[in-house]
Amino acid sequence: MNMKYFHLKQLKVAQQLVDFVNDTVLPGLEFKADEFWAKFESILLLHSQTNNTLLHKRDDFQSQLDGWYHQNQYNENSFPDYKQFLTDIHYLLEEGEDFKVDVKNVDREISVIAAPQLVVPINNSRFVINAANARWGSLFNALYGSDMITNEGETARADSYNEKRGDQVFNFAYNWLDEVLPLLKGSHSSVVKYQLTEQHDTKTIIAVLENGDQTHLKHPDLFCGYTQTENQSFLFQHHDLHFECQLNSQGALKDIILEAAVSTIIDCEDSVSAVDIEDKIQVYKNWFELIKGSIQFKMNQAGKQITRVLNRDHSYTSAQGINFELPGRSLMLNRNTGLHMYSELVLTDNNEKLPEGLIDALITVLISMHDLKPDRGFKNSRQGSIYIVKPKLHGPEEVAFSCKVFSDIEQAYNLEQNTIKIGIMDEERRTTINLKECIRQARQRVIFINTGFLDRTGDEIHSSMEAGPMLPKAEIKTAKWIAAYEDWNVDTGLECGLDGIAQIGKGMWAEPDNLLDMYHSKIAHPQSGANCAWVPSPMAATIHALHYHQVNVKQQQQVLKTRKRASVDDILSIPLLPASRQLSNEEIQFELDNNAQGILGYVVKWIDMGIGCSKVPDINHIELMEDRATLRISSQLLSNWLRHGICSKQQLIESFKRMASIVDQQNEQVAGYKNMAPQFYGQAFKAAINLVLQGTTTANGYTEELLHDYRTKVKSSI
Repeated sequence: MNMKYFHLKQLKVAQQLVDFVNDTVLPGLEFKADEFWAKFESILLLHSQTNNTLLHKRDDFQSQLDGWYHQNQYNENSFPDYKQFLTDIHYLLEEGEDFKVDVKNVDREISVIAAPQLVVPINNSRFVINAANARWGSLFNALYGSDMITNEGETARADSYNEKRGDQVFNFAYNWLDEVLPLLKGSHSSVVKYQLTEQHDTKTIIAVLENGDQTHLKHPDLFCGYTQTENQSFLFQHHDLHFECQLNSQGALKDIILEAAVSTIIDCEDSVSAVDIEDKIQVYKNWFELIKGSIQFKMNQAGKQITRVLNRDHSYTSAQGINFELPGRSLMLNRNTGLHMYSELVLTDNNEKLPEGLIDALITVLISMHDLKPDRGFKNSRQGSIYIVKPKLHGPEEVAFSCKVFSDIEQAYNLEQNTIKIGIMDEERRTTINLKECIRQARQRVIFINTGFLDRTGDEIHSSMEAGPMLPKAEIKTAKWIAAYEDWNVDTGLECGLDGIAQIGKGMWAEPDNLLDMYHSKIAHPQSGANCAWVPSPMAATIHALHYHQVNVKQQQQVLKTRKRASVDDILSIPLLPASRQLSNEEIQFELDNNAQGILGYVVKWIDMGIGCSKVPDINHIELMEDRATLRISSQLLSNWLRHGICSKQQLIESFKRMASIVDQQNEQVAGYKNMAPQFYGQAFKAAINLVLQGTTTANGYTEELLHDYRTKVKSSI
């Protein structure tokens, strides 16, 4: 397609972007178009070369690592020499003196409240509306609609309401209330009516039991408000999280509404397929409509057309009779693209693409300035901050670069310094081992560090590609390095004073339909000292919110401050297959099939349908949330095994062909799906297998460039 460009002094900008900014974004802001585009060009010209230089440094580090592995056998005996080598080349940096971060104007959703966090693709309007509205979630709906209640026998879900299943929901809710909101006498299961009474101009709650006795809350200070709607509701606060007990017309419990996903990452990166100008404009339009509060999604439900919109704030009256509001939506953080991505949105005179991450920063911050205006009906940050999450940063120099870009944007846009806050994804090896120095570079901006174990595993494999064959994927997740990595992130964050200021986050629960397993296992995240962790759906957020009532994360963090910091030596231990271990043919074949199936299941929707994040059935038909981070792991592992002769190229191709037929069967009911088998000549199949065949030479094992190339070919043929 012949794209039109608007020429600046030295650069040219896609006309679609110019029109969107001039006609949609700039109105209401104190910018004239000519003034803005001059600033836009100036910042791109100022920072593009540094962006390129930092990418070259990544390549140089990888080349030096490869060279060391070629000349040395990595093992326990050579580890001291290996660590010294990393220090000598400034891959592993010496830590400076202790310090504490000093970040101002941080919203409570980040600095105070420990809670679930959603990550949602920005280009799916329905998903982002649901995610923003997942600030509050019905516990009854989450229990009834998930596997938290067994879906067999007399409690199985049916077309109509199953009273037996409903009884199990009430039993769970009563037990939970007895734990977080105990009564002075009896159980919530025996309460037939809750009512307000007044003592000394202050409302209090009376619970009427089945035998006619009346009792009060054991901790009346948890009660903080009520509503006088058609059916009354009472508001409570426990561990900084609110929840509502909604009552029916008789005053009995009808539902519990939990404050759940108090923050959401609106993702422009790993969960998004945005390969051209048209796609990217949609990304920016959705962010604009989210910030303005005008985003909508129309859909058919039960034969009727409904329109999904953002929730309004919630209104309450305090026990003392004072009216107040609580936010009705998640606090939104925008995850920009990484340094390694380039976009045709802006070109040089020689038609060279410019860094997409710089363009993202310039446009998403400009859009977010609408949120800083006073007297807005929809407000994201109540503290006047703009939250940008930066993925795939490699070490302190890249963090410092990102902060410098933000500083220059603030100056250009007449924003107060440090208005733009940064979330640092701890998902690359050089960031992990130098995390303290990364935080130091952002000590006046950092509001988030997160162990992105998916990308981090992909980088672990690629960084040490030449060291030898890796363990099978499931075993990499249980190797010594990853436990140390998870603890190191928390330890370092607490040492740098992030508690009470920033989020220390943990990764995604990947099985959205297995919430009972999540309920039993994901409590480990708040127990680890993390004050947020990723969940794949609003329903999962509601269930995971229960964990933050079970664990007081603030207290847990104080306890963890006294433990010995995790070992960087453990983090640097490479999860190699022991030389003494011989994998069986069955083990090798299973690993090939399992990873090939996951790669194909994700890539076919990405390439053919432009879906950047999807539920993909694995080899056992268990649906897993997949994005580019999970793709990076699987493709890198197979590349590693192919590189070291664990499998042959013929074995690999045969496995991909066999798994393609299975993936086709798993998607036979998906509208618009195109089979890969039996011809195997489609762009999706080629992309999937080339991710492995080219995996050793692709920079850092990233998948974006290849995916974009094949998706662009598909779009051009439509």
